[in-house]
Amino acid sequence: MPDRVPDNPEGHDDDARLLDGTSNAGESATDHGGESDGGAAANGEEEPQQRSNVLLVWLKEIATVVAIALVLSFLLKTFLFRAFYIPSESMENTLDVYDRIFINLLVPGPFDLQHGDVVVFKDSQGWLTPVEKKPAGPMDWVGDSLEFVGLMADDNEQHLVKRVIGLPGDHVTCCDAGGRLSINGVPLDETYINPAEVPRPEQFDVVVPEGKVWVMGDNRNHSADSRSHQEINGGFVNIEDVEGKATVIAWPINRWTVLDNYPDVFKNVPAATPGK
Repeated sequence: MPDRVPDNPEGHDDDARLLDGTSNAGESATDHGGESDGGAAANGEEEPQQRSNVLLVWLKEIATVVAIALVLSFLLKTFLFRAFYIPSESMENTLDVYDRIFINLLVPGPFDLQHGDVVVFKDSQGWLTPVEKKPAGPMDWVGDSLEFVGLMADDNEQHLVKRVIGLPGDHVTCCDAGGRLSINGVPLDETYINPAEVPRPEQFDVVVPEGKVWVMGDNRNHSADSRSHQEINGGFVNIEDVEGKATVIAWPINRWTVLDNYPDVFKNVPAATPGK
């Protein structure tokens, strides 16, 4: 926005004539007096136009800022981050119902998934009950706009959020005498599990195929995860269906935090056996 409105151009002309000395004192006084009245009238007519010009410049700057913000948001959504909300209790206490999270779209690819990552993935295996599409409404454009810039999830596809427990080649079993699951023979003390309830032991013994992961919810007694869907694709999630790694809780404000993948829980897990 301009720092100030340009001075009256007629005023500059008067000053120039006086400095050049092209008129004598009498003429200057007479001319100045006559022109000052005309200048006052002219200023009175031009003020609304000047205000209009200032407003137009201000509106152009605002439009430019908004356009740049939308483009940047779209690029971030496309290549870096995307927003989702949590509709269920399956990840409590890590994620509460209606938390808003941002996921990193660079995981997986170019960065690899790791044990303990919280991921959002498409429900290509039909784990969820189909939801009927709501009829179009007059305010749909608001949601469409937020979806376009990445501040709202696309509801054309259903998504789930779980924690990665088994990576390709891992041998994952449950449960030992203490009720713990093991990866490649190493039992885990899973400190991210919801402490409100002791997980019910559910026996399983799987080897994760290439291109897939085994996922589980932190609220074990209330999570229909890989354990509950072994009749579909063995309960595994295709890595190509993983949208990204959840990185932060963005809303509500009092829950702002960076999400952890608890490397200490998995630090003693050996690499998967080749060929499995």
